[in-house]
Amino acid sequence: MITVHHLDNSRSQRILWLLEELGLPYEVKAYKRGKDMLAPPELKAVHRLGKAPVITDGALVVAETGAIIDYILTTYGHGRLMPVIGTEARFHYTYWMHHAEGTAMTPLLLKLVTSAIRNQAPWLIKPVANRIADSIDAALVAPNLKTNIDFWENTLAKSSWFAGAEFSAADIIMSFPLEAAASRAGAGTRPHISAWLEKIHARPAYQKALVRGGPYAYV
Repeated sequence: MITVHHLDNSRSQRILWLLEELGLPYEVKAYKRGKDMLAPPELKAVHRLGKAPVITDGALVVAETGAIIDYILTTYGHGRLMPVIGTEARFHYTYWMHHAEGTAMTPLLLKLVTSAIRNQAPWLIKPVANRIADSIDAALVAPNLKTNIDFWENTLAKSSWFAGAEFSAADIIMSFPLEAAASRAGAGTRPHISAWLEKIHARPAYQKALVRGGPYAYV
């Protein structure tokens, strides 16, 4: 049976959602972030990088969201949640599977870094730290976030789901970037992004995954 090594308030929530969509049995081994908001050292006993998500399936250890989703779908999915090879939908599916953890997450991670600079700088250097963070945001973070958000909004204006007319694992992997952008960068004010978020949050499998994974804050 698959075991999901699940870190609270993390991208591993998407793996629980995927498993619920497929109706597969699985176990959850929960880990809590420390005061520094980092994963606990116990996760390094599962995978050397000590990051979530990571799953074990028998003796096999699989890390990285995209690799985990690919493994689960090719091993247990029986063609579900993946468009047929050779179709336009499959091309879009493949693109979004890579975009989610690449282009989409970079400015969101930088946003976390600049927020940490502002919040954690000692008071003596806080004015300087704030100016540095503001400069990074203005030059790198805000423009890239806007470009991504515009791109997502335009895509969802043309299609019900990211890969086309049908819900797929591309929507599952894209959930974290859009949820984070809604929280950190106002993406939830865009009408098509907002409607898409409402649709995924209403899915029974999404709700069941929340029960299994516990409270989930994607800020």
